[in-house]
Amino acid sequence: MESTLEQKLGHETTLVEADSIVIRFSGDSGDGMQLTGSQFTDTAAFLGNDLSTFPEFPAEIRAPIGTTAGVSGFQVNFGSKEIFTPGDEYDVLVAMNAAALKVDIARLKKGGIIITNTAGFDKKNLSLAGYPDGANPLEDGSLDNYTVHKIDVTRFTKECLSASGLGMKEIERSKNMFVLGLLFWMFDEPMDYTINFIKEKFTKKPEIADANIQTLKAGWNYGDNTEIFTTRYKVSPANLPKGVYRNISGNHATAIGLVAAAELSGLPLFLGSYPITPASDVLHELSKYKTSNVKTFQAEDEIAAVCAAIGASYAGGLGVTTTSGPGMALKTEAIGLATILEIPLIIVNVQRGGPSTGLPTKTEQSDLMQAMYGRHGEGPLPVIAACSPSDCFNTVVEAARIAVEHMTPIIVLTDGYIANGTEPWRFPAAADLKHYKVNFVTENNNPGGTFMPYKRDEKLSRPWVKPGTKELMHRIGGLERQNETGNVSYDAKNHETMTRIRAEKIQKIADYIPLVKPDSGKDTGKLVVLAWGSTSGSIKTAVRELIAEGYDVAHVHLRHINPFPKNLGELLSGYDNILIPEMNCGQLLQLIRAKYLLPAIGLSKVQGLPFTTSELKNKILEILK
Repeated sequence: MESTLEQKLGHETTLVEADSIVIRFSGDSGDGMQLTGSQFTDTAAFLGNDLSTFPEFPAEIRAPIGTTAGVSGFQVNFGSKEIFTPGDEYDVLVAMNAAALKVDIARLKKGGIIITNTAGFDKKNLSLAGYPDGANPLEDGSLDNYTVHKIDVTRFTKECLSASGLGMKEIERSKNMFVLGLLFWMFDEPMDYTINFIKEKFTKKPEIADANIQTLKAGWNYGDNTEIFTTRYKVSPANLPKGVYRNISGNHATAIGLVAAAELSGLPLFLGSYPITPASDVLHELSKYKTSNVKTFQAEDEIAAVCAAIGASYAGGLGVTTTSGPGMALKTEAIGLATILEIPLIIVNVQRGGPSTGLPTKTEQSDLMQAMYGRHGEGPLPVIAACSPSDCFNTVVEAARIAVEHMTPIIVLTDGYIANGTEPWRFPAAADLKHYKVNFVTENNNPGGTFMPYKRDEKLSRPWVKPGTKELMHRIGGLERQNETGNVSYDAKNHETMTRIRAEKIQKIADYIPLVKPDSGKDTGKLVVLAWGSTSGSIKTAVRELIAEGYDVAHVHLRHINPFPKNLGELLSGYDNILIPEMNCGQLLQLIRAKYLLPAIGLSKVQGLPFTTSELKNKILEILK
């Protein structure tokens, strides 16, 4: 918390203005911490703060209550300055039980604020959290370096709703609203947005809405009337570019981007998907857009989902399938079919920790090699990656353009961190979104002869024909095709010709994508941090801080990974050192070393967690010194 202003409010309360604040909401998976954090975040966004969030979920649908395995957390960094990460450390930790405190205390700043629900620190909860018999962190002095507020949230919630007529279970579910109301008071934020949300959410259950609103106001009043709270904090709106904003997650931005891509191309959108963490929200969100000529199909399995999307593209639509790593493995054969068909198909992989079921609710960047090489036979595909929640919109719009213009499947990589995380997104102006023409062939490209379904244009793209187009009957399929005619061919030299043409077509995409340039820093220097995907925010923060401190560093971030931008090798050669941080064991590192023969240095983190700014700064300084 960087304070810039202090103002006395009455005799007992001081208002402190801060540039940025990091809050961690943490509790049992049934304590509603995700909803609490989301509502606080939405209010901050409405007030014009820049922000970044990081939700963390247990892997189990209902993890053991009170255990460290069952802790669910939501972290938000909001401020009046540019925010690129959820923050390395917390200024405020809300711990609803002993397990939450035990899991998250290590990243709370010294002198930070702890707000606890004392009902979650009884003998049973302390035992479930793994504390020794008789030990209680709220009483043993271990928290003396922090400002601790011990509140029996559960008891206050029960007292508040004693006359509501609700059952004890429904009453206890409202305790997160008490905490939210208290936080709204502490950070000088209005309750109006959340009250409206509650009324809309529980329109058919007014008694539940009333209980939540009553508890929310009780939390505000507790802060306003209790002498233990002597300081409130104020974060002014950020100086963001003018425009209309909304708070958006990566998965929602992906869904909206797909709708926009369909509109820009003039194609009907079809999503064939099978629910899988953390990609399911794209399916859920797109199902709301039926009036926008969007069809969603929840298939019986991953294979059916991708095959249905291929069928939609064959019929003249924009076929899309969404999944995560395990689903990508199941879709592999069908993706190979789309590759040899040379048909547009968008494959969105929201990466998570693996292999197998692995860490289903944790983030990772470990599917890059799968995207590059995870098909039998020689079948390269374009691969692009989003770098932030809002960037998912632009990335899928770009993916659709490449798929349609180059007649190819394309793989889009996001991950759990940016899929579930949120940030402000400025609505793009219509003029900023370029339409691209889809040329369905309606005339024979071989006058006087039979139509040639694999006769190519300057991009090496084959023609796209809607089934049933008069006089353009042709043959496509999974068997190797004869060059141009599309007839089944087992000829050895023809197979090599077709294999090389398909690979050359993908490499030719480099002629139609932007050259890469530094995101921060100069285009030559002592060190460049080269990266892709969701590492962007922490790298941007670290590099800009080091530049401000006088270090000669730069940051280059890749959206297009296959093919690489045409000037990438030349740009990288202008730096003395290349550092490549990844949430894997060095997959981009291997690609860069192999293609450009440059002695790049890797920094790996495979913990299901994003990089912190301090981890990156320490590694950069180690290399420079």
